[in-house]
Amino acid sequence: MAEEQTDAQIAAHYTAMGHSVDLLNAGKPADMTADDWTDTKKRNVEHLELMKAKTYWTSESMTAVDKAIADFK
Repeated sequence: MAEEQTDAQIAAHYTAMGHSVDLLNAGKPADMTADDWTDTKKRNVEHLELMKAKTYWTSESMTAVDKAIADFK
């Protein structure tokens, strides 16, 4: 059964995924420990994987999401 989401909700979810992609691609902040960065990467990749599996996506491109998952998993 497809999850019911409004267009605005889908757009917000997609934007949040973009924030995770941007954070990962920016790399480790100078003031972050290596352990914290490892944890941050793990949490954001998990977020992207969970969100990508949702059934409400329509024509949104997942290219950047797929790349971030592959690059940082």
